[in-house]
Amino acid sequence: MDAIRVDRLRKSYGKDAVALKNVTLSVGEGELFFLLGASGCGKTTLLRTIAGLDKPDSGSVYFGDRNVTDVPTHKREAAMMFQSYALWPHMTVGENVAFGLEERGVDGDELVDRTLEALKGVRLEGYEDRKIDQLSGGQQQRVALARALVVRPKCLLLDEPLSNLDAQLRVEMREEIRRIVKENGLTAVYVTHDQEEALSVADKIAVINKGRVAQVGTPEEIYREPQSRYVASFMGEVNFLSGKVAWVVKETDEGYVVRVITNAGEIMEGKVTELGWKPQVGESVVAALRPEVVRFDESGDVINQIQGEIIQHVYQGATIQYLMKSEDGIYLQVAVMNPGKLRKAGDKVTVIAKQQDVVILRP
Repeated sequence: MDAIRVDRLRKSYGKDAVALKNVTLSVGEGELFFLLGASGCGKTTLLRTIAGLDKPDSGSVYFGDRNVTDVPTHKREAAMMFQSYALWPHMTVGENVAFGLEERGVDGDELVDRTLEALKGVRLEGYEDRKIDQLSGGQQQRVALARALVVRPKCLLLDEPLSNLDAQLRVEMREEIRRIVKENGLTAVYVTHDQEEALSVADKIAVINKGRVAQVGTPEEIYREPQSRYVASFMGEVNFLSGKVAWVVKETDEGYVVRVITNAGEIMEGKVTELGWKPQVGESVVAALRPEVVRFDESGDVINQIQGEIIQHVYQGATIQYLMKSEDGIYLQVAVMNPGKLRKAGDKVTVIAKQQDVVILRP
């Protein structure tokens, strides 16, 4: 396995279409690293540049200590799995898997042994003589994985490999991909627009926005400690309360804790997650709260407390999703797990959030 590093990559398609804007990223050896972002953000271009399928306008790509920016794709010791799988319909499963080995001059018993070994690794032993059109979507995806693994790459590159599968199969296959990557000791870069997929599978995530890296971190860091309003909103439902900094409560090793007076007069206290930013007293900010960290509370604590009434609810079995409207007309989402009591439209409520669950961001 190799670490992967890209340094100040820039890639454009004509004057006005800049896909990558000086992107710098490091992927550790053996990491399952996700490139996450909306359609058109540049994540697939970045993957194709790492693979050598696209040449950058400037910048460098390294596999380990080796600069591979000008190295042809087939000499990078990386295998790529495409969204469409790109399987040959006129070939058997075994022939599809063996194709990359034949291109590399492998033949005889070694060709057969490695093909069968790759199929066993994706749990398709015994399928080598079947035609592609005799397989389900999930089985075709496993064949594409086996074909990528059979050449024993140091790096595996995956471009939205699960997008053609139904919901249940996506869940099963994302767990299978993680198993295969870890068992084979691969460094993998995985492109997706699916937040849940990234959060549940990745070791690290880079959120890409308009050709730039918005944030890099573990799934927990990206979800619980977003460093910008964009990342917070892209990673799931979130409530934003606008206000101004009243004072800095304390400074910790992780950053600053500040108290904010919202435009509606609530007192919100939370942590600053943007690196190197110390909000000043009077500066405009937003307090961000995920729906699941907001809870109903009648303790009377005025810090991080909001009063209002229930507008509607959606019962989802293990969870109830509430929409409440504060006394000042601000709408908030509240998610209650394992609800024992159902609150109805018109009910007056008080909600509260812990300081460690409130994130302070730039507007």
